[in-house]
Amino acid sequence: MRKKIVAGNWKMNTTLQEGIKLASEVESLSSQVPSDVTLIVCVPFTHLTEVKKVINRTQLGAENCASEVSGAYTGEVSAAMVASTGANYVIIGHSERRSYYHETDEILAKKVKLALANQLTPIFCIGELLSEREANRHFEVVKSQLQKGLFDLSADDFGKIVIAYEPVWAIGTGKTATSEQAQEMHYFIRNTISERYGKEVAKETSILYGGSCNDKNAAELFANPDVDGGLIGGASLKAESFIAIARSF
Repeated sequence: MRKKIVAGNWKMNTTLQEGIKLASEVESLSSQVPSDVTLIVCVPFTHLTEVKKVINRTQLGAENCASEVSGAYTGEVSAAMVASTGANYVIIGHSERRSYYHETDEILAKKVKLALANQLTPIFCIGELLSEREANRHFEVVKSQLQKGLFDLSADDFGKIVIAYEPVWAIGTGKTATSEQAQEMHYFIRNTISERYGKEVAKETSILYGGSCNDKNAAELFANPDVDGGLIGGASLKAESFIAIARSF
């Protein structure tokens, strides 16, 4: 059975002290979450080692990693550095990284391989712009992101990936894909994976929905057969709402 996952992406929010407090609150409430749901907090680099100390059931992730192994890349944080903090997961390819920092499919493919080489599980983000959906290009865009970012991996390595579908037009806007839109795209993603790696690999791949997912709409989204959880932004910054989402299965 593929994993049910609820991952929080804190983005550039919380000081270290605030982050420790939030992570502690999430951990204290985590016993309310069904045992078959993996709970992850993806926190700023500055928080990783200290947050690791206050969580147990909750898993730890980073929000990004560098596309190089090491060297003269001032300000960058390598996959090995992330792994050395005790993190298990790393978000790669979030639309904000693609847009604001011009990360290409080729850069993201390098990051994925470095994450895997350091025993980190990539949460690989894909999703279309509003203009692309309105032009009826959303399936084409998502398929291209999958192919260029992931499809040169072996079946064994691909099996270690978590996919997060985040329609860019729904991130931080308050707009959410309808339950039907989410299921349609998640089914398409799973079918695209099946065409490349076979039905068994596709069946075992966790595909999360992200984009203004909250404690009000999570249950309807997660009820879809191909939606395996959520990558949560703003609603992950309050422990009660984040846990409520994780209880929505």
